[in-house]
Amino acid sequence: MENLDGYTKISDTPYGYTLSIIGGKWKMIILYLLSNHKVVRYNELHRMIGSITYKTLSVQLKELEADGLIVRKEYPQIPPKVEYSLSTKGESLIPIMDAMCDWGHEHQ
Repeated sequence: MENLDGYTKISDTPYGYTLSIIGGKWKMIILYLLSNHKVVRYNELHRMIGSITYKTLSVQLKELEADGLIVRKEYPQIPPKVEYSLSTKGESLIPIMDAMCDWGHEHQ
């Protein structure tokens, strides 16, 4: 979609879409950890990240779930047990993340 100046808004491009669902400080870290550990409980994920608040982690997980990148599985027990894993759509990002890691390794 072009704006009045005749340029396409970045948010209307595939690049903008991708950034909108994986952008920010925490989403790539969460996806990376889930790709390495397959299934992770909420508190485990919080401990792995370390410097994220519980509220921020909850918001990021809800956004990733809403965008279809992760799957949340809740078990009806006391205390509640919730596990997170990558969806098929989330798994499709892993080769891209691997390429970013390779780039970082080469240029660090």
